[in-house]
Amino acid sequence: MSGPREECGIVGVTSHRRAAEWVYLGLYALQHRGQESAGIVAANAGNALARRGMGLVAEVFDEASLERLEGTAAIGHNRYSTTGSPTLANAQPILVNYRDGFLAVAHNGNLVNARTLRTRLEDAGSIFQSTMDTEVLVHLIAASRQPSRDLAVLEALDQLAGAFSFLILTPDALYAARDPYGFRPLSVGRRGETIVVASETCALDLVGAQFEREVEPGEVIKVTPGGNVATLRHEPADVECMCVFEQIYFARPDSVVFGMSAADARRGMGRELAREHPANGDCVFSVPDSSNAAAAGFAEQSGLPLEHGLIRNHYIGRTFIQPAQDVRDFGVKIKYNPVTSVIKGQRVVIVDDSIVRGTTSGALVRLVREAGAEEVHLRIASPPLRHPCYYGIDIPKRSELVAAQMSSDEIAARVGADSLAYLSFDGLYRAVGARDRHCDACFSGNYRVSVEPGIDDKAAFEPTIATGIPSPLGQ
Repeated sequence: MSGPREECGIVGVTSHRRAAEWVYLGLYALQHRGQESAGIVAANAGNALARRGMGLVAEVFDEASLERLEGTAAIGHNRYSTTGSPTLANAQPILVNYRDGFLAVAHNGNLVNARTLRTRLEDAGSIFQSTMDTEVLVHLIAASRQPSRDLAVLEALDQLAGAFSFLILTPDALYAARDPYGFRPLSVGRRGETIVVASETCALDLVGAQFEREVEPGEVIKVTPGGNVATLRHEPADVECMCVFEQIYFARPDSVVFGMSAADARRGMGRELAREHPANGDCVFSVPDSSNAAAAGFAEQSGLPLEHGLIRNHYIGRTFIQPAQDVRDFGVKIKYNPVTSVIKGQRVVIVDDSIVRGTTSGALVRLVREAGAEEVHLRIASPPLRHPCYYGIDIPKRSELVAAQMSSDEIAARVGADSLAYLSFDGLYRAVGARDRHCDACFSGNYRVSVEPGIDDKAAFEPTIATGIPSPLGQ
């Protein structure tokens, strides 16, 4: 796949004898959202135990470590860094002890005012242990002088801006919060008295929890023992900004995100892409796995047969060592292998979810041509990526995005394709619903929430930032 890399996944479980084990299973289901680090904090009789490590869930936890994480409530986190370097100090959940007991926090998203808040807190004497924006919330809660923990949590959340879904674990409750714009998903499920809160519904499915509802934009819920769920506050913004890239790429196909099946959304994108940009081909196949449903939709609409033209190696791991010999496109070849019997002598249509820098696309086109394709037509099931993301997705600065520098025809020539076409904004929103409910800043440059200049160590913030909600850009 040529899309941007994953963001984070969070899971919380309460009122279960072995809560950490369920969180562990939930993190397995959400592994696609982050492979850099994983962690779990479990609460037991007013105390908290933590284990965090670098790598995949299966590399961080074993049976013995899970046995030690005793407790009836737990939260967990899979990380892909969007702020803060990839070190153990930046692994989550964060766990601290302060005057009101322990406090653990797991975060999916990106705070756009973290720098200002951190400077203010440091000036007041706070000492930070990490470079993550998440730690800001911990210090805000600890510094609060509100008479109750509920009010302290609400006061701290009031000071944050940007995209966030938070899980906050304390000795007597689990809090779940979603930003007022609803950038990032967060779902609630139940199995008996056990409550599960997770980034995606696929985590609920794995542990047999029945999906009940999403945490609404601007809502803060409190879960207490016995499966009691109460809304502390629900104050959404005037508009929703649900990240459209969740439907395009991030969410697992078997998840329901923002009230819609990710698989159905992607299949719809593929159908719209075939209507807008048909290709004279003999077969269609995806760049697995995130584009599988879009390729199926393209094949349905176009009438072209759907094939498995590329096979993905799922077992590379984090520590693959590249041999010393010079092998062209080695990185792509170790991840994908073309099926020559499908490709040789054919005019092929390759469906991908997005193009970032164009390097992977170029390597894939070369692989397919070397396998004997007569023609190669690229079809992209999203609009061109032309702007960085400041709300929790690792999309690089504008100068590194090929679509910000070149036209579709120029990109096609660069990657060696016979043709290349992107899905339009109209086609995208025919597939996923109303545009005014979604954030598509990475495509349009329409940033709906103001951001601090220089955030995320990217290029100086671009002049296209909007503090209001301008009408959708016609691109």
